[in-house]
Amino acid sequence: MVTITIDDRDYQAQEGTSVLEAARSNDIPLPTLCYHPSLRPSGSCRLCAVEVPGRSSGRAVTMLACVLKVKSGLVVKTRGDAVNRARTRAFRNLLQMAPQAQNIIALAESYDIDPGPPSDGCVRCRLCVRVCKEIVGPAALKMEKRDGMNYVVPIEGLCIGCGTCANICPTDVIFVEDQDNVRIISIRNEVIGRHPLERCEGCGKQYATPKFLNHIHKRTSSHTEVKAHHNYCPTCAKLFSDRIKTFDDRTQR
Repeated sequence: MVTITIDDRDYQAQEGTSVLEAARSNDIPLPTLCYHPSLRPSGSCRLCAVEVPGRSSGRAVTMLACVLKVKSGLVVKTRGDAVNRARTRAFRNLLQMAPQAQNIIALAESYDIDPGPPSDGCVRCRLCVRVCKEIVGPAALKMEKRDGMNYVVPIEGLCIGCGTCANICPTDVIFVEDQDNVRIISIRNEVIGRHPLERCEGCGKQYATPKFLNHIHKRTSSHTEVKAHHNYCPTCAKLFSDRIKTFDDRTQR
């Protein structure tokens, strides 16, 4: 048996066993996911980081308790800034691979480690930002850094309710919901736009927002071949195309 120091207290431990085993035998908790007493430790999850003096410099370094062997006079810290930084990196790396793993999130929180923002399904491709600015025009979305990570966020008041951002999103994390005469476009728990819906004069279907129709009218008003303004949905506009053209002819006489 040899004497080691863990968190400023001396303990007896069997030489050659791991620091993890020594700590747990003395009811000192250390987080692990990849460790099992029947298997050789691999250090894959990297959660059991502890702080020890460096071999040559004496400066504190972090090592993995599951593979670090006990030896006489070893001084170990299971808490502190360096340990927290190492564990935070390890937890967040794991959650990148398994973002919905509630057991990993709960384990991190039990050690006072912030697991970071939950995965939102957005891959930061910026297609929604670009199409809204470069094709549709309103530029109602932007990238914003929050807690060191970029997020797609709305710019208040600019959304016209067209839904193009949702249609182009490759991971379907932007939602369009038409309910009770209102269209709501959202990403995560943030509303991009909330709009009333216009009703088609032909079939009565609620099909577009006033802001969208007004936007299209302004974008096409200078085109010589544009027909008169009407409130027909695309289906009825095709069905009644002759009627709309006749109306155009009358207005031009």
